[in-house]
Amino acid sequence: MTVDELSRIANRLRLDVVETVHAAGDGHPGPCMSIADIMSVLFFDEMKLDPQNPRWNERDRFVLSKGHACPILYAALARKGYFPLEELKGLRSLDSFLQGHPDMNKIPGVDTVSGSLGNGVAIGLGMAQGCKMQGIENYVYVIVGDGEEEEGIIWEAAMAAAKMKAGNLIVFADLNNHQSGGKVTELSSLYPVQDKWEAFHWHVQSIDGHDVAAIKEAIAQAKKLTDRPSLIACKTLKGKNIPYMEDNNAWHKRVPTEEEVELAREALKDKM
Repeated sequence: MTVDELSRIANRLRLDVVETVHAAGDGHPGPCMSIADIMSVLFFDEMKLDPQNPRWNERDRFVLSKGHACPILYAALARKGYFPLEELKGLRSLDSFLQGHPDMNKIPGVDTVSGSLGNGVAIGLGMAQGCKMQGIENYVYVIVGDGEEEEGIIWEAAMAAAKMKAGNLIVFADLNNHQSGGKVTELSSLYPVQDKWEAFHWHVQSIDGHDVAAIKEAIAQAKKLTDRPSLIACKTLKGKNIPYMEDNNAWHKRVPTEEEVELAREALKDKM
């Protein structure tokens, strides 16, 4: 797909999130917006998938380590054709399979349960090694949150991935400088995180996480390496493209009103 098409899909996913969280009366919209462009590139251009056969063994795998951002994963899966769009309205309802964190046992297209922060890189490494051992030629993509990188298991997994030469593991770091309690740089900062990943012998690239062309090129560069895992450090903006959410941590977990839904529709109408 073209860069423009993928950017428009990203904004469609952003509006899906706003409408879904509003309908649910609960959810985390802000953390979804910063990864929308990454999600668009992965699900609509990059990953080898088959919505008609969600458990296809040869597929690429995806791990949303920051599982609270699942509304945008659900939107991507619905838009990709894994289940009907109207199912999005059931987010967080007891009678819906779309719960507050991803569940691989209930949701078509979800490869792992996630939400206990910090585990995604380790899970992704296990998948990458398992696929390699089976002779499956694919990639495992992981998105980790910013504050999430304070978790020690992230670095245990990083060390192990380098030792195992997991060239089929590509991790995106969503660097929006926010976590639930405030700015990462004011709480327990790991910045510059790129230096840490390089010290663990990863191939590291730094890009604008909202530049679709840069995301595509970074993935292409990561795929050239077969003996090292890759980290793509993405500078992002929490709440991106929703004016009242942008860089506003109050929207980490908050429900938009009907008026705010309309404001989002107006802001995105020419960008979808």
